[in-house]
Amino acid sequence: MATFSVLREVDVAAGPVAGLALEVADLGAADLRACLNAPDILDLARVMPTRLIAPEPLDDIRPDEAVPGWGLKAIGAGAGRWTGAGVRVAVLDTGVSVTHPAFAGVSLSRRDFAGSGNDDAHGHGTHFAGCILGRPVDGRPVGAAPGVTEALIAKVLPDSGPGRSDMLFDGLLWAAVERARVVAFALAFDTPALARALVTEEDLPELLAASVALEAYNANLRLMERLLARLQAAGGPVVVAAAGNDSRRTVSPDFETGVPAPASARGVLSVAALTEVAPGLVTAPFSNTGARIAAPGSGIVSAAPGGGLVALNGTSSAAGLAAGTAALWWEALAGQGADAAMVADHMMRHARGGKSASLDWGAGLVTAPPE
Repeated sequence: MATFSVLREVDVAAGPVAGLALEVADLGAADLRACLNAPDILDLARVMPTRLIAPEPLDDIRPDEAVPGWGLKAIGAGAGRWTGAGVRVAVLDTGVSVTHPAFAGVSLSRRDFAGSGNDDAHGHGTHFAGCILGRPVDGRPVGAAPGVTEALIAKVLPDSGPGRSDMLFDGLLWAAVERARVVAFALAFDTPALARALVTEEDLPELLAASVALEAYNANLRLMERLLARLQAAGGPVVVAAAGNDSRRTVSPDFETGVPAPASARGVLSVAALTEVAPGLVTAPFSNTGARIAAPGSGIVSAAPGGGLVALNGTSSAAGLAAGTAALWWEALAGQGADAAMVADHMMRHARGGKSASLDWGAGLVTAPPE
């Protein structure tokens, strides 16, 4: 017996998104076979742990030395008339500190899918959301799309950090039903954690536990792609995700690793992190390879839980700036009947520098829409 996420079609008449439901069920072998043959079940996957793509240490960058807004300047956000006005965004993370001045004037609709309350006791979600839509604080710029006035805050990671794949799927479907135009997350399926749990809690041999965990990883990736395909076929959101902080180029130039699922799923715009080294930008040493696009991700100043600002390193910060830029593109293309495919296509085609570092940068440095 194991716990599964089940994607079900419950009401065709309600539409391709509203007619979907995600359920969690404990299934044995016979139940599983019955589900696979049920016409209303679109896909299912064993529930597995997720991990936050946590910020990297600042190393040689002290918070008081970080330059607020350098990443915004690099991508051209704030330089033109586009602010993200009229675009609804969704942040799937650890929640936000709703009283932070960076979110003044923003209507924040919150849902707790992690079971630890709506507030952000962790801090990551507050910083992440600030990178996307934060207003200036004490005259210092914060977010790429400060004109956003509606945000959906799905808490899909508990205060302790580790979550479950069903929390992510629930948050994503909720955001789509609520008509978010941009959805951003910064987490990964945690295959090693599932394998360890199968050994310690279910007494499986290590080889079998590794096999079961890998099967669960693949099934969750397939479910993610099936869900995204349905959402995007119905005019769903641009989905932006952090590419991961698992590379260690400071240890060895060859210590690189790829983008983990679900950021690696088809239909997700995975984002690598760049850092500023005169006379330009280079790949951050922690940033994973194989991302679809890149954005500044070192020493990014954004909202801190409880108030104030903090500088962090990570592809989460880069993904936040890229998600804010996606909101700018939605606004800029609104008169052309914008949809997710159009917005993603413009972001990719207007990215800079990808040919020189395509494995690390993807299409290149994300840029705000021109005037």
